[in-house]
Amino acid sequence: MNSPPGGDFLIQGRGIGLAFGSDTVLSGIDIEVRPDEIVTLIGPNGAGKTTLVRILLGLIPPGSGEVARRPGLIVGYLPQHLDIDPVLPITVSRLLRLTHRPGPGEMTAALAEAGAAHLIGRSVQSLSGGELQRVLLARALSRNPDLLVLDEPIQGIDAAGQTELYGLISQIRTRRGCGVLMISHDLHIVMASTDRVVCINHHLCCSGRPETVSRHPEYMAMFAPREAAGLAVYTHSHDHSHDLAGHVVPIASGEPSTGEARTGEPRDPEPPGGGE
Repeated sequence: MNSPPGGDFLIQGRGIGLAFGSDTVLSGIDIEVRPDEIVTLIGPNGAGKTTLVRILLGLIPPGSGEVARRPGLIVGYLPQHLDIDPVLPITVSRLLRLTHRPGPGEMTAALAEAGAAHLIGRSVQSLSGGELQRVLLARALSRNPDLLVLDEPIQGIDAAGQTELYGLISQIRTRRGCGVLMISHDLHIVMASTDRVVCINHHLCCSGRPETVSRHPEYMAMFAPREAAGLAVYTHSHDHSHDLAGHVVPIASGEPSTGEARTGEPRDPEPPGGGE
């Protein structure tokens, strides 16, 4: 549906569910993205993250629940995978014009904003993982989107490059005032500038603001201080756990929990900073 979401939302899902036969892919998911907000959707591989985003974007219908999108909503999408035939030469400028035809000035501006202006004449097949992600980000930006959807944007990028790209995404949000929905399979690391985290594993585990971590010892051991400052560790608690098949197992009364937030309730720590 395309009716205005409740509140100042760009996109909103309520009670989203989907099943294929006896296989439940999603159940009772609530999620929304506002303008000038970064929401990170996290969960393990196979948790249903990409399926949820496809439902939100209207690419597949939900089995249950409702989706509302702001009328006239423009979405810029960075896909999880882009398979390009290596025997079919294609330049960066041609890639940006495949499904959308920005003017020459718009194309150049989008590439510059993504830090990829110098790649405009390059063959796509010759790009590194980080270069390709920047080009795909520019392609999404060339639509002048209200909502930027990024499916695993750091794939194939080293740690330092990941932090740099996260910082760039944050700058784009600040400069454009657009909403950003970002998908990650990593349950522990999210960018410090994320406003809200939604954790799913076929159902809504929890949602809330991430803790900001500037000098966490685990990540200081992995990254230089400058890179570690751009990362946050998201810790959360559920009132349930999961068995090896991913099914919900309630936590018995008196058992220790693993953090602060409860299922479906927003956490309220210090203010911050699917693949299938």
